[in-house]
Amino acid sequence: MPQIAPERLAAVGVAAEESGVEELWLWEDCFWGGGIASAATVLARTERVRVGIGVMPVPLRNVALTAMEVAMLARMYPGRVIPGFGHGVQEWMGQVGARVDSPMTLLREQLGALRGLLNGEKVSVAGRYVTLEEVALDWPPIETPVIAAAATGPRTVRLAGELADATILTSRTSPDGVRSARALIDEGRAKAGRTDDHRVIVYVRTATGPDAAARLELAQDREGTEVGAGVAGGPETVADAVRRYAEAGADTVVLEPIADHPDPVEFIRFVGEQVRPLLA
Repeated sequence: MPQIAPERLAAVGVAAEESGVEELWLWEDCFWGGGIASAATVLARTERVRVGIGVMPVPLRNVALTAMEVAMLARMYPGRVIPGFGHGVQEWMGQVGARVDSPMTLLREQLGALRGLLNGEKVSVAGRYVTLEEVALDWPPIETPVIAAAATGPRTVRLAGELADATILTSRTSPDGVRSARALIDEGRAKAGRTDDHRVIVYVRTATGPDAAARLELAQDREGTEVGAGVAGGPETVADAVRRYAEAGADTVVLEPIADHPDPVEFIRFVGEQVRPLLA
């Protein structure tokens, strides 16, 4: 979670590496910390675990700079970086003077330009928000990383299917919500004629320890959540929830501790050492 103090990130990365989890997902959230810097910190201190950034708000970023940073990480840590992009919270985007009239148009233009740049192409774009004149990376990735897009509304979910390699769904999503998203993603993929794999990544808010169910309910009431989303309980209960999300169509389930969890390292070790063996 973004509330983790930056100086604790190294320990968080070590816990993920040692406990056996496949992926560690980090947030870029206003105004906590930068996703690229956080990911680089963890990647530099680990050798195996993949690191996802969920997600970088495109209104904050020039697409060329984003491509440069992602390409550097992808070359230094091949196969271990999963960059995610999204609209950002519109109130925060307005707070920094980056809010646009059409977030959908901006995301479409950014994803298209980013794909070309990370593919090593020379890109020229004259869009509503993105302008590039024969821009190419001198150090493009040797292998283009998976490009993920965060999505909630139907139009954005379809867009993710059309232009991204993976879709990130928020922790407000239930297993039924995953099924619905899968159908919308497939509509976008059909529009683009895509037949490659498309990963569905879903965050699942998770409460453990004393009064877990009550604490989860309180956390969910603050945001509004689909019925059936989240999980509260011990390792067996959490593992069962992961299975339900997987059966609904999720390829990656990111267990997200609720904000009152006191120790992120302890939570990661719980996931890797107690939950994961039940899913092997």
